[in-house]
Amino acid sequence: KLTSLALQPVITPELVQGRVHLKCTYSRPSSKLPLQYVVVWSRLSTPGKKEQIQRDTTLQSFSYVEMNGRNLRLGDTVFCTVTAFTRDSPEQQSLPEESKGFYAGIKFLPESLQIAEDGKEHVLTILSTVPIACPGHDESCKITLQLSIEDLDSQLLGPPNTALSACQVDLLRAPCSGSSCAAATLTVTAVTDFAQDGNRISRIRAEPVGWRDLLWRAYTPKDVKVTVRDLPTGNCYSFTDPHIITFDGWRYENYKIGTFLLCRSLWRAFEVHVRQWDCRGHRSATACNCGVAAR
Repeated sequence: KLTSLALQPVITPELVQGRVHLKCTYSRPSSKLPLQYVVVWSRLSTPGKKEQIQRDTTLQSFSYVEMNGRNLRLGDTVFCTVTAFTRDSPEQQSLPEESKGFYAGIKFLPESLQIAEDGKEHVLTILSTVPIACPGHDESCKITLQLSIEDLDSQLLGPPNTALSACQVDLLRAPCSGSSCAAATLTVTAVTDFAQDGNRISRIRAEPVGWRDLLWRAYTPKDVKVTVRDLPTGNCYSFTDPHIITFDGWRYENYKIGTFLLCRSLWRAFEVHVRQWDCRGHRSATACNCGVAAR
């Protein structure tokens, strides 16, 4: 057998004549022997099990496979395994070397989110690891993804307590760099629902829309799991003539007539004003709540 040749195969995406291909490249050894290469393409069919989809014998230091939506689809994790042998003695083969798995499709970064009902915005990046082809000159090179949220706890009524900054995003074609050939960002926020409903799990789904190409039409990206940590909610009150109870439980009376600042946040644009009018009885002068304004 030949010694280990350190072929180090790597998979990269590429557009060839307007169609999405994956390219397996590997190092040519400095050996003066006339070498040929066997490149075996495979996909992960089930966890831990690979299915061969193409086998090439070539003199080149690269091999292509097309993502045609049939034997190789978006959502597949793809590998290429390269073996070298001498043309004069085909039985003299190097040890096969396998590339890292290449995930072809749309990725979310991070792949899951753990957030809390604290008003903070969390950035979610959506990227395509394969280039976006232009089916026609009159169409823009982009994939439009429709986003939706589904609460995984069917026992709870009401909408999910996760909010997105956009209902759809466009992935515009860009030169492939690293693992991204197109990317978009949005923010995810936990809705402060003022309810003690425990931690809730939902998922964000993305679905390509308005795309006629078989490769994208039959593809649904993986969901993003979002865990929302429930936080206790503070309450304050102003009621009847008026009795006031603050967030920390102190009690006050305010019999004045006029407009007053009830509460104001020190760190965000939030405040509540109350208006009190004369609702005196025969026995004593008193004021009652007659209006409220909040921002």
